[in-house]
Amino acid sequence: MVGAARVGAVVLAMVMGGCAARTAPPAPGPATPAAAAATAATARTYENLDATLWMQTAIEYHASASQAYRLATAQLDRALADPTVTAAIEQQGQNVSGLPPAIILDADETVLDNTPYQARLLTAGGTYDDATWKVWVNERKAGAVPGAVAFTQYARAKGVTVFFITNRNADLEPATRDDMTRLGFPLDATRDTLLMRRERPEWESSEKAARRSVVARDFRILMLLGDDLGDFLPNARGTIEERQARVAAYDAWWGSRWIMIPNPTYGSWEAATRTGAASPAAADQLKQKLSRLRP
Repeated sequence: MVGAARVGAVVLAMVMGGCAARTAPPAPGPATPAAAAATAATARTYENLDATLWMQTAIEYHASASQAYRLATAQLDRALADPTVTAAIEQQGQNVSGLPPAIILDADETVLDNTPYQARLLTAGGTYDDATWKVWVNERKAGAVPGAVAFTQYARAKGVTVFFITNRNADLEPATRDDMTRLGFPLDATRDTLLMRRERPEWESSEKAARRSVVARDFRILMLLGDDLGDFLPNARGTIEERQARVAAYDAWWGSRWIMIPNPTYGSWEAATRTGAASPAAADQLKQKLSRLRP
């Protein structure tokens, strides 16, 4: 029996060795530049899969956005009751008590839900570009972020002027207005409350401080709501450490004067994880992001 067992073991080893030899994949040849670029582009595309899927399907996202706007509703009433409160750093040190109240919100991923556009990019294996974005906006199919319509309508009913400052280009204003009107956002009929990028020569930059300053001249800004640091402070870009230092003095404003809406799909936070070139290759971006993790 012992001899038979030894024979069986030898045969099994030979069979397994033969299987391994037959099924082992061939050694990969040198990757062509085109193949390497395609692999990197695919990796870059699917980095956004879980973030987009979370926003489209998870009750956790719906709850996060909804509770942010319910908190905003409560804080709006407190701000209205205190005529000295302002959420704009542009108004710090000024007497704003005689100015009528206003709030400022970002548009994309703060009040307008563009996750179908992100989903298109994922299913097509593409990445953001101005041409596909313009097609999406002009389709006028954006949804509303949970809680956003009810909050802005509540503010309007309280006599608060609701401004939207967006980095959508001015040529997209008609489509943007159509979407916001369809969804029920209160656009003012007597003044321009939808301030687009490049709507004026001095609004060429994606920085929103110049547009906030226009509102701050005539209104007491009670609250700011957005999905990116740039919706609250100028110069939101920089390293992770620089961004943290820049906002440290205003930490107590989160949840009171400033309300952040969750958006894990894109933003200035992502640029802060990278170093070197402004737009490094996809594979390099992924390596840099991995290096930022703290196991």
